[in-house]
Amino acid sequence: MIDGLICGRLHGAPESRIDRHKQTFAVARVRAASSEGENLFVNVIAFDNAVVDGLLALGDGDSVALSGSLTPRVWTDKQGHHRPSLDMVAHQVLTAYHVQHRRALATGQDEHPFPDHAER
Repeated sequence: MIDGLICGRLHGAPESRIDRHKQTFAVARVRAASSEGENLFVNVIAFDNAVVDGLLALGDGDSVALSGSLTPRVWTDKQGHHRPSLDMVAHQVLTAYHVQHRRALATGQDEHPFPDHAER
């Protein structure tokens, strides 16, 4: 297992799911650019409520930074080429909203980190 930080854009909207113990978790795919300029897909799963809420507040194409445990994988595309990918169990999330929220807190202007998801 590798601890890592990935930054990229969501590829599709994150989804909320419920496990067999009735616990909510989220899954998402992030498209991150590699140093060679190719796109690398990261399959993300999150169990922590704050990370789940942060992901579910986002939509397709939104920018996101995630930290967590990474597992490298390889998949085969339609042309038969092997492509790298990563699986991540996300422990922390940072979005443009989080940055705005922290700035607002510093100036005493904001109270709730996810106003659209206050009922969760």
